[in-house]
Amino acid sequence: MNTNRGGLTPRQEEVLEFVRERRSVTGNMPSTREIQRHFGFASQTAAVNHLKALERKGVLRRLPGDLVPLARRDYADIPILGSIPAGQPTYEEELNEGCLAVDLSSVGIPQNARTFALKARGESMIGAHIENGDLVIMEFKEPRNGDIVAALIDGDTTLKRFITRNGKPYLKAENPAYPDLMPARELVIQGVMVALLRRAT
Repeated sequence: MNTNRGGLTPRQEEVLEFVRERRSVTGNMPSTREIQRHFGFASQTAAVNHLKALERKGVLRRLPGDLVPLARRDYADIPILGSIPAGQPTYEEELNEGCLAVDLSSVGIPQNARTFALKARGESMIGAHIENGDLVIMEFKEPRNGDIVAALIDGDTTLKRFITRNGKPYLKAENPAYPDLMPARELVIQGVMVALLRRAT
């Protein structure tokens, strides 16, 4: 897994390094006016926008009255590979929608995990607190009974709970309005959910 800041633009990299440098020298976050002067921005708004982008990408953390840069080892870029139905399964081509900068320690993901993210669509997993539009972080690993998985079932993809009963696997929804899914030909587990992220609205 790539642990550099591939999700940042070169200018965002420069602003982040300036913030780190100023905090190490003064102990404080530089003001937006200082950032504006240092980089020659036309207005403070440009500095504010860069800070907001760094916060959104997870490399700055907001604390009361302050923004704190995360340590380099604390986050990684996880690729977002499109969306997955959390409803009836459908076929959808994998689409790379960029990267998600994630604070690994906060979600309990080990540094060496092979991960990717998908956007959940639908309501079949609301009983597991997975809502439409949530980002589910998946790891490439063997599923255990009861894991929530991204699965290819008879050629269609879906997000469900993996269950084995009497040695036979099937997929279970976490919404009584949706049926269990029994594979007729094949069931391929593409990833196991290890974290859930909900973007602020």
